[in-house]
Amino acid sequence: MVNPPDDAHLIVFGRYPRVGTTKTRLIPALGPAGAAALQKRLAEKTVATALALTTRTGARLVFCHDGGNEKQLRQWLGGRPIRYVAQATGDLGRRMHLALKSAFDGGARRVVLVGTDIPGLTTGMLNQAFNALQKKDLVVGPSTDGGYWLVGMKRPENIFDGITWSQRDVLEKTLAVARDKGMTFHLLEPLNDLDTPDDLAREKGANPPPLYLSVVIPAIDEAGQLARTIATATSPDAEIIVSDGGSKDHTVQIANSLGARIVSGKRGRAGQQNRGAAAARGEVLLFLHADTRLPCNYVDHVFETLMDRRTLLGAFRFTTDIHTPAMRSVAFFTNLRAGWLNLPYGDQGLFMRKRDFDAAGGFPDVPIAEDLQLVRRMARKGRITLAPAAAVTSGRRWQRLGILRTTILNAIIAAGSLAGVAPRRMAPLYRLPANKTKL
Repeated sequence: MVNPPDDAHLIVFGRYPRVGTTKTRLIPALGPAGAAALQKRLAEKTVATALALTTRTGARLVFCHDGGNEKQLRQWLGGRPIRYVAQATGDLGRRMHLALKSAFDGGARRVVLVGTDIPGLTTGMLNQAFNALQKKDLVVGPSTDGGYWLVGMKRPENIFDGITWSQRDVLEKTLAVARDKGMTFHLLEPLNDLDTPDDLAREKGANPPPLYLSVVIPAIDEAGQLARTIATATSPDAEIIVSDGGSKDHTVQIANSLGARIVSGKRGRAGQQNRGAAAARGEVLLFLHADTRLPCNYVDHVFETLMDRRTLLGAFRFTTDIHTPAMRSVAFFTNLRAGWLNLPYGDQGLFMRKRDFDAAGGFPDVPIAEDLQLVRRMARKGRITLAPAAAVTSGRRWQRLGILRTTILNAIIAAGSLAGVAPRRMAPLYRLPANKTKL
């Protein structure tokens, strides 16, 4: 087998995933974030396949991107040996031509450009493309929809002018232009790309999750708060799971009426959240207190925060529905603590990939500070990141116990958690009056 030398360039032609603007034709089937998540996975697989070839052969790898900046792309896909170059402006043909030309101008003798929508791509196919350029001027990987998933050249020719990219004759017209320019060509095997719901149904290997996000809300007697909380969490990208711990009021009926799934079991926030997570179908989990309201476009914030592969757990910034100077000070120092100490609380809406939550063992079965215990556990293995938007939590606890007392108790519990004090020893500090038993 002939391998490409280091004067060969492999260009991955992709885009930075954005909720609502990526894979738009798949949004009706997957939701805005679900479609973006599928594109993200496809791009990651393509880059991994490309790296397997370039690492072995010494070929140069370029990710030619639409959207995002170099910092975002490195956080997502990694640093060296990938070089990041922004795509030019104009239609697809102009952008591909200029990407190929730039590689030749940089000293390449053979250049292969591949898209990121092909789940069936293998390292062997990329190697075949470079090998074909030993004897031919042009190599093309046809798509089953009449386009192509790969194009490679050994001299810079513009074969893309005059092509209407939404038509089924894209490959035919491109090859006609190549013949007119006297180029010899080789065709690889046809592959399916993933652009439409029909493509998704045909591609057995894609297996996207049915949902991007599962919002898990532990609740006990939260009839007065729950409807507003569910309203802010409702999204085409999310299922809502209310994990009830034995409510005596209308909590369950309200949740049912608003389309939430109900999981019932023993009281205790750690256990309730773990039961909700076990029932979740989304690839990302968001744990939301029943008296906390999510910010507008919260799914976008979750998606963007988790684009950084180093982030294991994210949370929103903290604020309350009490707008006094004292509570604004509480919010300021809470966000300071969450950022400096990597210690957000559960009422900030903790979110993470389900696989990372499962790997961490879920919430520990403790009577208090289960959120801090999980955050500390995950902080040892990865990054804790605050989203730029704030979740609004009810100020009822500060009103009931007093701002100073609540702040001191929070500080003691945070310090105790950092010092390794057993949660059962701190639980009596937060024991509520007998007639105030809500979570």
